Amino acid sequence: MNNTPTTRLTAVLRRLPTLAAAFVAVATLAAPPARAAAEPAALTIQFTSANATRYRTTTAGDFEVFYREAGDPAKPTVLLLHGFPTSSHMFRELIPLLADRYHVIAPDLPGFGRTRPLAGASPAPTFDVLGDTIAAFTAKLGLTRYAVYVQDYGAPVAWRLALAHPEQIAAIVTQNGNAYEAGLNPDAWKPITTYWQEPTPANREALRGFLKAETTAWQYTVGATEPDRVSPDNWVVDQTYLDRPGNAEIQLDLFRDYQSNLALYPALHAYFRASKPPLLAVWGARDPFFIPAGAEAFRADLPAAEIHLLEAGHFALETHLVEIAGLIRDFLARTLPAAR
Repeated sequence: MNNTPTTRLTAVLRRLPTLAAAFVAVATLAAPPARAAAEPAALTIQFTSANATRYRTTTAGDFEVFYREAGDPAKPTVLLLHGFPTSSHMFRELIPLLADRYHVIAPDLPGFGRTRPLAGASPAPTFDVLGDTIAAFTAKLGLTRYAVYVQDYGAPVAWRLALAHPEQIAAIVTQNGNAYEAGLNPDAWKPITTYWQEPTPANREALRGFLKAETTAWQYTVGATEPDRVSPDNWVVDQTYLDRPGNAEIQLDLFRDYQSNLALYPALHAYFRASKPPLLAVWGARDPFFIPAGAEAFRADLPAAEIHLLEAGHFALETHLVEIAGLIRDFLARTLPAAR
């Protein structure tokens, strides 16, 4: 049997019939890159014990936030914000490729990974809360100027940081971190947009398939031209956190609240035009959720945006780590101020 994105998706859908209608069009998605990255050059990285990743927690807002930290705090800071359904674990291999030059911080967002509500706290599962928590987190760490890398859910969190404190954002790297409605594949988003329009119990139940182990695995492998480069540890780790008691309801609430991010787009586009942050898009062109039009759309408000579409899926770091790290290092060397 051919091991293609289509056949792998078909296998998932046989066991997840509630999602079948939404993903029929996604199954054959194979958008060619408009501007593919060149063959990656060798990276010269200086690994020292001073650059080793540390695993820490701090309180921010109503949460104990878990985060990874590496590199010299006196160097420019890069804040890495992950997406659904993962955690800072997605950056485990990227962090060492940046930490020789930069101070790298990667928190787990509320509802993900090892970040937990404080005892007695019952924060609402909304993107405003995610944004407020990471704003409190950056303030707690004393970060006043930094570059940000965003993927999936990390993007609307970063957009809230930028709108609240545009002076703090030195540069943006977006890996399938969306900011335009053109970037949303309507077929893949159909079950969620239906829930927005009709928030009934039945439409909420229809979204539970997104939280199943088979779907989590599929999100990593769909669109990957070399799926054997994707470690199964990814979806095992992610699913462990997704399956915590009560977390499913948090995730379903966030699905519904994602529409609040679209409402921010006009203000966000105005921020792009006014502040003109340097922006690099390294985009998995075979992502079924955030399609290449979302990457190209940045040029409407940021004409100097650097766009690279890769033959990769939603989690492009899993298959294109060296290419993406090289592009980031080159981009930040030209755009990130020396001051923290």
